[in-house]
Amino acid sequence: MEVLVCLSEHAGETLGKEKIVQTVWPGTFVSDAALIHCISELRRVFEDNAREPRIIQTIAKRGYRFIAGVTQEGIGSATSVTRDSIAVLPFVSISPDAENEFLADGITEEIINALAQINELHVVARSSAFSFKGKHVDPRVVGKQLKVRTVLEGSVRRDGTHLRITVQLINVEDAYHIWSERYDRELKDIFKMQDEIARSIASRLKLTLEGKLHDPLVKVGTKNLEAYSLYIKGRALLPRRGPVAGYLDCFARAVEIDPGYAQAWAGLADSYTVIGYSGLVPPEASMPKALEAAQRAVALDGLLAEAHNALAIASLMGAWDKRAAEREFHRALELNPRYIQARTWYAMYYLMFSEGRMAEAMVEAKLALESDPLSSYAHTMYGFVCGYANEHTQAINVCRRAVQLDSESYLAHFALQEVLRVSGNFGESIAVGELSLAVSGRHSWAMMFLGLALADCGRTADADAIYAEMLARARRQYIAPAPLAVVASAASREDDAIGHAREAFNRRDPECLFIFSPYAHIADRLYVDPRFRALLNEMGFNEWGGGRPNDCTAG
Repeated sequence: MEVLVCLSEHAGETLGKEKIVQTVWPGTFVSDAALIHCISELRRVFEDNAREPRIIQTIAKRGYRFIAGVTQEGIGSATSVTRDSIAVLPFVSISPDAENEFLADGITEEIINALAQINELHVVARSSAFSFKGKHVDPRVVGKQLKVRTVLEGSVRRDGTHLRITVQLINVEDAYHIWSERYDRELKDIFKMQDEIARSIASRLKLTLEGKLHDPLVKVGTKNLEAYSLYIKGRALLPRRGPVAGYLDCFARAVEIDPGYAQAWAGLADSYTVIGYSGLVPPEASMPKALEAAQRAVALDGLLAEAHNALAIASLMGAWDKRAAEREFHRALELNPRYIQARTWYAMYYLMFSEGRMAEAMVEAKLALESDPLSSYAHTMYGFVCGYANEHTQAINVCRRAVQLDSESYLAHFALQEVLRVSGNFGESIAVGELSLAVSGRHSWAMMFLGLALADCGRTADADAIYAEMLARARRQYIAPAPLAVVASAASREDDAIGHAREAFNRRDPECLFIFSPYAHIADRLYVDPRFRALLNEMGFNEWGGGRPNDCTAG
């Protein structure tokens, strides 16, 4: 990370090896091999090519030059608008049935995924493209905001088993229509149509498909259209974190209809994992099912990035097996380096919370943000990482942007609430926390972060009121023990805190893995208590992060 910062601070300049070494390792003898290794690792993470560099250029016998764009917030988009680039805007459903909007969204996402397989083409990720959903925006404005050369617009009309897709490819510089086409087919030909559209775009942009010349760009996971419709609806609902029954039922019904549908099994696994680590259901009711569904997905299709990512997060949260998690995350990103969900989960839950490798976590989370620049979720995850890496100013700015991009995202509010707290802005953290309670329906995380902020500014009695409310709710519904332990410690109820922490470990509450992480600042007060340290040793939890220094203090 320090080598990257050194180069980026002198963007466009050629820095000699001696200059970089003196800046990064002052007063230390460092071999050329060490610097070469750093450059190699950065190129690996950024998927940069030494022969055709986009990020770091080697200047023969002189040194290195940082050639990516730089913004006020730090490293800018690694992808210049001079490259072939495209944003696929959400196709408009013009069918009378509102349910067909999910079909239109699914077609859009399949085309994005298909185009993303073309190495020469930069494709804007789904979340950023979908930020324009329902808006009539000039393509030139889209091009400027997303830094792309071209925009694909389209519409979908379904009439029974008949499907009409109309598309137009637009040059954002002059709003000129490069190509347009109308496809009238039967619904059963939907995958073939999506593949044709992707290949037509590649042809119009004069891109080579290399190994994809004869292989389909669109992966057909099922031939059953009902299962497919349920899958794309589930994938659309899952990021919204709405009613559990919505997305969970979609995936469950999809695999019931087609038990061989690997993508749907991966979606089902993600659903169980999310509701488990969000504290919405007891871990015993979710995590074994998440692991089983993920293993089923990988068994059905070992080349599916979604399946390996689902197995990675389920292994981490459900089995507490971080070696398997690391292996599966790497495999998922190897199969699809542009898979945003895999990169953000790998950055935050594995690299940061599990391993404490903050610099690497920031690079990975930043890569996700670069690929998805208008995504509230990508901003949120990057903001969390920056906050716990003590990059407080950047964390606050990024999290404010996350809230601005999606004011209804309770995850974005949680992140802003917490990074304000860890930066010492307790008053503002409390104000944002009150809003988080309303946006999230008084989610346990919002209450936990609010309780911590109240305690941090000396309002222990108010923190105790938060704890009392959570206890009262726990008598009527499931409240995960890990956040209860943190709020109890904030309320100076140390005995209760230890009791909740023990329950969390005994039940294998997946929230232990980030709430009790030694690399975050959520459980600082618990780490002060020698009984908690003994509990960590008893449960073997210190193997995750090596524990904390003995002089750890709260706040």
